[in-house]
Amino acid sequence: MSQTTSPAYDSDAPGDIDGPYAWARLAMCLLISMIGGAGLWSVVVVLPAVEADFGISRADASLPYTFTLIGVAIGTVLMGKLADKVGIVPALILGGVSLGAGYGATSFAPTIWVFSAEHALLIGMLGGAVTFGPLLADISHWFVRRRGIAVAIAASGNYLAGTVWPPIIDYLVHDVGWRETHQIIGIFCVVTVVPMALALRRKSPIGHAPAPVVARGRNGKPPLPSSVLQTLLIIAGLACCIAMAMPQVHIVAYCLELGYDSQRGAEMLSLMLGTGIVSRLVCGALADRIGALWTLLLSSTLQTLALLLFLPFDGLVPLYVVSALFGLSQGGIVPTYALIVRQFFPASQAGVRVGVVLSATLVGMGLGGWMSGAIYDFTLSYTAAFLNGIGWNILHIAIAAFLLFALGRQGGGSASQEPGPRGPAMQFRTA
Repeated sequence: MSQTTSPAYDSDAPGDIDGPYAWARLAMCLLISMIGGAGLWSVVVVLPAVEADFGISRADASLPYTFTLIGVAIGTVLMGKLADKVGIVPALILGGVSLGAGYGATSFAPTIWVFSAEHALLIGMLGGAVTFGPLLADISHWFVRRRGIAVAIAASGNYLAGTVWPPIIDYLVHDVGWRETHQIIGIFCVVTVVPMALALRRKSPIGHAPAPVVARGRNGKPPLPSSVLQTLLIIAGLACCIAMAMPQVHIVAYCLELGYDSQRGAEMLSLMLGTGIVSRLVCGALADRIGALWTLLLSSTLQTLALLLFLPFDGLVPLYVVSALFGLSQGGIVPTYALIVRQFFPASQAGVRVGVVLSATLVGMGLGGWMSGAIYDFTLSYTAAFLNGIGWNILHIAIAAFLLFALGRQGGGSASQEPGPRGPAMQFRTA
């Protein structure tokens, strides 16, 4: 079955793939992702202020982050489906308006439950979700030879948000309060995301996308049904991000527990996510050379080692160093899932399938953030929370190793192994 060109897309689309327009579009997606990603990190920085304002426990103060991640997880699938159907621009416009409305509404929240619900629905599900998974799926259609590094750059917008926003938000919270800070963020999101979305009006060249490469067993059939691969990727996304959530969600609170001020924690989060950007770029380039599956296994192993380093060190300088190492180890994991999906599933399903897997990572972050807070409340120490994360990461290593064994030898190589637009269309059999 050969690939055909859909008349719904621009006739010059083949020349745009990997071309100058593709890189310009990637730059715009990166900027939109950075702005829209504010909702994933602002709630982390304001956690101590919200806890004090509402007079609640650490676990309850972690609920807004958990609910937001669940909202983004659901929204990533819904917005991915919307983007597959009508394009990325309407979805982004809806997202920008929702971010503004969400930050405005939460600034007047009377209780933690109202705050959590508004954050989850408006900032998470309808706002931030579209600037993550759907954008990664969209940009993946514009690259073939450099898809790994392109997706990694787009995914870096999420971490760039975590690098830029925390110090700004922490400063505003101390200067004007967390409620006024939310109002400022909301206005900024609307006046930037909506206009930039209009710059992405050119339709995606999905009709020219190469067919997925599929591993074949000795009997000539794929070794894994599509449903099995999707399920394993979902479990892997949950496991790695439950582990990842401990330092990322609780680093500010952890610093306060150790006797340091919140600014030090915000700086460590910024450093963690800044080095995470480096990790994502390196892993994207690495995936283009050695394949997404090998990159996933390598990143998972390094994240486990970095988590272990948090246990023996609690000095200020060592914490900065370990935070940087953690960022360097884990940044490349999440975008690798998008590469695996694009390698083993049809391009027409990218929005939904990438959305489902990335939603699992977000649920993992939310669940991991809550679990760490609950474990702290029970033990009055973060040591057990770090050990919990390490255990989940070991499960992730096992899944990554299995996928590499099952798929890596035939279909887990680099993106350059994919057939061209006129190559044979092979796909996983359905369960």
